[in-house]
Amino acid sequence: MSTSDATTDRILALACERFDRPPGSLSAEDDLFQSLGIDSMQALDLMTRLEETFDVEIPDYELQGVSTFADLAALVRRRQ
Repeated sequence: MSTSDATTDRILALACERFDRPPGSLSAEDDLFQSLGIDSMQALDLMTRLEETFDVEIPDYELQGVSTFADLAALVRRRQ
């Protein structure tokens, strides 16, 4: 089953741009922290950019259990 869609693709592109990764180097099922090699402060920066890009507000408690880009995209879609 493919988890790729416009929201996921946009999140992946944003993460590649923000963390200087080649376009297409990340996939929906990649772990956010492992694939980007980021810490919690950098993850917070990414979340701020996602909230601005998608015009959503994501409470911290909703991020518990979010580990992949697909999880993050599903969360963004629920908040739109």
